[in-house]
Amino acid sequence: MSQNTPRYDTVIFDLDGTLLYTLTDLTTAVNAALRKFGWQDRTLEEMRHFVGNGIRNLMDHAVPGGEQNPLFEEAFRAFKEVYAVCQKDTTGPYEGIPEAVRELQAAGIRMAIVSNKYDGAVQDLNEEFFHMDIAIGEREGIARKPAPDSVFLAMKELGADPERTVYVGDSDVDLKTAQNADLPCISALWGFRTLEELKSYGATCIAETPAHMNAIILGATE
Repeated sequence: MSQNTPRYDTVIFDLDGTLLYTLTDLTTAVNAALRKFGWQDRTLEEMRHFVGNGIRNLMDHAVPGGEQNPLFEEAFRAFKEVYAVCQKDTTGPYEGIPEAVRELQAAGIRMAIVSNKYDGAVQDLNEEFFHMDIAIGEREGIARKPAPDSVFLAMKELGADPERTVYVGDSDVDLKTAQNADLPCISALWGFRTLEELKSYGATCIAETPAHMNAIILGATE
């Protein structure tokens, strides 16, 4: 742990693609729903580009014709039923994330998860893997990312100072969320987007590993 004064004392994390690898389980649930209606499976590479803006948007991309398909709502329900069962089959923290989270906790950094995944799954996965004090998923009455509402709610509950808060995510949605919340963003290179994609979105602070992320947060690197 850095002996310097931490650059930030509050970190707001995205979940999928930032803290947890979830792509295989999401793909399993999507394809189970698609097969129920005789539609073609989606590949992991396709799914990598579909995730990041909530499960309804995910299914809008995966289902032929999206929400305009008359069977969309049935397919969406089928996805949720399967995902509720398989959501932890292969899902787990990225290499180095558990150690990074423990290091930040030991340094007294306040942390929260803010995700577009539905709230029940976010609570369950936080309890399983991280035990952060605040975890917020998609909820009725709260605008989904990239709207900053859920980030502001997490900051309020943590008593965060905006001047010492940073957002960490892996996608264009996360960069827009941080911008809308007027927060700096650390982009996670180990997630669902490539370096070229992150740069094309305007990322300027890119962490190559969880240890590199912590060095930025704790003020051990520029």
